[in-house]
Amino acid sequence: MLADALLRSAAGSTALLRVTSSNTDTSMSEVGLVATTFAEVPVRPVVMRKLRPAWQEDGESKWELLVSATGVEQQVDALDLASAQALFAMTLAVTVAGQDYLIESIASNEAFGQVYLYRLLLREARQQAV
Repeated sequence: MLADALLRSAAGSTALLRVTSSNTDTSMSEVGLVATTFAEVPVRPVVMRKLRPAWQEDGESKWELLVSATGVEQQVDALDLASAQALFAMTLAVTVAGQDYLIESIASNEAFGQVYLYRLLLREARQQAV
């Protein structure tokens, strides 16, 4: 609860996780006969910060998204998933303030054996020509 209060007080907002449908376990969906469906799952409170600029070959900015563990657990329960890792594994993109980002890595902070915060390392999603 303390992490939630801290994130809310630091101008916490909402992130949308674009996830694939969790009901793709049929053989028809495996061969592409059933279209994959997507959903946007809101997670709150979150705070996003730009990481220190460092020299990089590709010149992309890196961002860190701090996500409340209780907000993630609510969505894990709502989607009937096994864990938060399952939710992040099916996430294709993260939208914050209208901008899409891709997840590069995920870390969690724990206290007394309980996860209270997830830290997602993000990079901006590039628009690609079709």
